[in-house]
Amino acid sequence: MSQAAISFPMLGDFTINPSNYISIGGFRIYWYGIIIAFGFLLAVIYASKRAKQFGFTPDNILDVILLGVPMGIIGGRLYYVIFYWDLYADDFMKVFDIRDGGLGMYGVLIGAILALVIYTRHKKISFLAFVDLVSIGFLIGQCIGRWGNFMNREAYGYETDIFCRMGLTLNGETIYVHPTFLYESLWNLCGFILIHFLSKKRKYDGEVFLMYLGWYGLGRMFIEGLRTDSIYFFNTGIRVSQMVAAISLLVSLVLLIYNRVKVKHDPMDLFVNRVRAQQEAAAVAGIELSGTEDADEQDTTQQEEGQGSDGEDLHGDPDETSPNDPSQEDKS
Repeated sequence: MSQAAISFPMLGDFTINPSNYISIGGFRIYWYGIIIAFGFLLAVIYASKRAKQFGFTPDNILDVILLGVPMGIIGGRLYYVIFYWDLYADDFMKVFDIRDGGLGMYGVLIGAILALVIYTRHKKISFLAFVDLVSIGFLIGQCIGRWGNFMNREAYGYETDIFCRMGLTLNGETIYVHPTFLYESLWNLCGFILIHFLSKKRKYDGEVFLMYLGWYGLGRMFIEGLRTDSIYFFNTGIRVSQMVAAISLLVSLVLLIYNRVKVKHDPMDLFVNRVRAQQEAAAVAGIELSGTEDADEQDTTQQEEGQGSDGEDLHGDPDETSPNDPSQEDKS
């Protein structure tokens, strides 16, 4: 279906049949990769802009990219290959060719989160605060990245006559299917807008990440059930992504409710507030130290000029006559 013409009946006679790659100097660059890269770039820009609100700097974001990107790609590819091993058993080198797609989103998340664990432990900063920040960026990347599936004519659902159905026409035959890539893209967009605002009122580190897991899990659990290309647990009829989504939703709800009802969180426990308090304390200490140094410098200057620390003249006033100075005796 990668060469099928795409149409949406609700848009009238509109039909599009784009190539799934562009060619530069004979080298093919696939739209799938371009779109994912664009979504990733937007996520990085967003995280960098909000880094300070979570206690970090833009440099922290750039540093973790160097580790997170390769680990996310490796994790996503391994996840996909493990459950679609039949596609690679006869040609192992195909494992390394990801230009046509083949990344499991949960594998990407696992790889990226593992990278965050390594980075935050090395830097001795809060993992939960960092994953709060980047999880909102995940929603941006997932929202944009799903359009890579659109260009590849993949990740669509069962045949349907729903009003927003997508038509795929190949060799004169047209089928109408659920545009599940579109469902998930819009779901992630709504999640991004919602969690963006909720994150400004977070009560504890890790809360935003739990919101992300719950929101993404809820949407993926239902959308995955419409797809025709799901990954299954080997010879079972259980969809891997659907089960992982359900577990993510359940775990996030339990932890969110528990923290809301049973735990009283001190705002000063937030990593960003601890960092701010440390910075303010350091600034005050710097001012006090500067004042002490100025006083010491003033004392040294006074002593060099012949004054005591209380400003008393140690040499006397040269204009004042000493009563014992024989040169000033009355000669009359």
